[in-house]
Amino acid sequence: MMVGRVPICLKAAAVLAALSLGLAVHAQSPLSAAAVLPGMNMAETRADAVWQMRAGLNVAALQCQFSPFLMTVPTYNALLRQHSDEMGAAFKQMTSYFIKQKGPRVGQRAFDTYATRTNQSWATFDAQLSFCEAAALVGRRALAVPKGQFGAFALAEMAGMRESLLGHTRSPLMIPRYEYAAMHALDDPCAGRSARRCK
Repeated sequence: MMVGRVPICLKAAAVLAALSLGLAVHAQSPLSAAAVLPGMNMAETRADAVWQMRAGLNVAALQCQFSPFLMTVPTYNALLRQHSDEMGAAFKQMTSYFIKQKGPRVGQRAFDTYATRTNQSWATFDAQLSFCEAAALVGRRALAVPKGQFGAFALAEMAGMRESLLGHTRSPLMIPRYEYAAMHALDDPCAGRSARRCK
């Protein structure tokens, strides 16, 4: 469901992202922030990649609105429409994984905790420029991915998205360049013989 231009799940995630922005979420390397879960089969690994990529693009839609050029909100909304079936299937697959691992009562809470930590693992201040640029590019490429192939795309793109959290910008897209022209010193019009005119 959409709320204005931003989907309701973005509004729900806003609190999580806002809380995580001021915390040292990256006590470990951002590349390993969303650790590989034990005992996953290939279908679950693919679902986890979909879930992590969705979370990353969700956080980007919240965190990167300072640049309308990046279009992270409309891109994310379009991705929700295009890949909603696969994202919904990933949600069910990940929920069943945690229930299988921990049991029905504890498993649901474990999934909720994991979902929160996954969102938090994408939040950044120090690397905001490189993350926003990477997320914008990945999001646009994801719109060209046919339905049913978002999982394979997420697996292929995850390392690059995570690397952006280290703060390395690969292009000057987001960083303004300033060039300075050398100027001769200007004479003070109120110095010397001209001082009478300044009184």
